[in-house]
Amino acid sequence: MGVFDRIKNAIFGKAQAAPVPEPASAAPQASSAPAASPATQPTAATKPATGAPPPAQSSPAQASSADIEQILNAAVKKSGQKLDWRRSIVDLMKALGMDASLAERRELAAELGYTGDTNDSAKMNIFLHKALMKKLSENGGKVPADLLD
Repeated sequence: MGVFDRIKNAIFGKAQAAPVPEPASAAPQASSAPAASPATQPTAATKPATGAPPPAQSSPAQASSADIEQILNAAVKKSGQKLDWRRSIVDLMKALGMDASLAERRELAAELGYTGDTNDSAKMNIFLHKALMKKLSENGGKVPADLLD
């Protein structure tokens, strides 16, 4: 698993913690539908196929409601440190309890397509923060507009 995936899972995993019971309640309904449908096998094939996409569609909807600002503010508070995740990729990673070493940031830079000098950590960090916010937004996160410039 790459650095971006670990960041995404740390953020979206927290955002989707509450909606987990919803799919569990949908599963019993899906179980009752197949139990009622063995008499008509063609309909049974149609019903599970129809039942399967709605949970998949609800997952992106849940991810789209992931408020990045709220999640990261809570992570900073939980960390007990004074971290500025809105401006610093290092602080953002620390807030999530991740390794923010130069090696990890270089790996993230490679994943996000950074083509600059990885020895110029200041420029790389600025790129990483902007690219990460954009990528989180593309993956369904609600990112503050001022961080998407």
